[in-house]
Amino acid sequence: MSAFTPRRIIAQHPAIRDDIGDLTTRRPLPGPGLDQLDPFLFLNHHGPQVYPANNGGLPFGPHPHRGFETVTFILEGSLAHADSADHQSVIRAGGVQWMTAGSGIVHAEISPPEFLRDGGPLEILQLWINLPASLKMTEPRYVGLQRDSIPAIALDGGGELCLIAGEHGASTGPIETLTDVFMSTLSLPAGASHRLTAPSGRQVFLYVVDGEVTVGGEPVKSRHLVELDRGGDSVEIEATTDARLLFGHADAIEEAVVSHGPFVMNTRDEIATAIDDYQAGRFGGLAQ
Repeated sequence: MSAFTPRRIIAQHPAIRDDIGDLTTRRPLPGPGLDQLDPFLFLNHHGPQVYPANNGGLPFGPHPHRGFETVTFILEGSLAHADSADHQSVIRAGGVQWMTAGSGIVHAEISPPEFLRDGGPLEILQLWINLPASLKMTEPRYVGLQRDSIPAIALDGGGELCLIAGEHGASTGPIETLTDVFMSTLSLPAGASHRLTAPSGRQVFLYVVDGEVTVGGEPVKSRHLVELDRGGDSVEIEATTDARLLFGHADAIEEAVVSHGPFVMNTRDEIATAIDDYQAGRFGGLAQ
């Protein structure tokens, strides 16, 4: 008899189309019937699409954040990052950037000059992860990782797990998170199956980027977020077609969430303070 107790699906949430200019965008979270998966707040799926030469690139010029973290997965193309804490990078396909907005940061996420000139394929995921009240005003930080800095682990059932944060077997992801978040991406060929560890009580984040899979024997289509119960300790996935997935888990924070655009705090007064601080220039600015 297996010692593992599989999680069961509560619901599946499709990513709703919500383009930003000429950037193809789909969003499964928040969505109808699902405000958050505590502590996971938001996921944008940009692309896949192909940009022509001499394009305008990504539209995310300087903007502020406070109170949470952004994790950006560059599946195709490239992304140039700059922020008011003097971090700068260009992350390319297969790379990840993890930014802790904390007490307040201004950043820009745009396309680098060569992408603007030459164009090419682009596909990016951005996930927002909440911070507890005790860490919302922590010092901002940023880590940018290229593909070769992320452990790629061959799975016994077929496929590959790229470990960004947390532990898998004897491997440890390069990101040391503030709240013990496990985060990975999965690539599974058709027919591959795997049992993923997801400790009981933790909130699982499972999004099918493309392809079709079954989770606990139940079919899940491409671009669907899978909401799972918290009672089991594993997630059983089988790929019906070649598939890519985003898989993570974390402890629920279980605090009040008050959000206003780029700010996520615990009270409306804290939102008002964030707006005042940003407008007064206390988040700093980007070097010209």
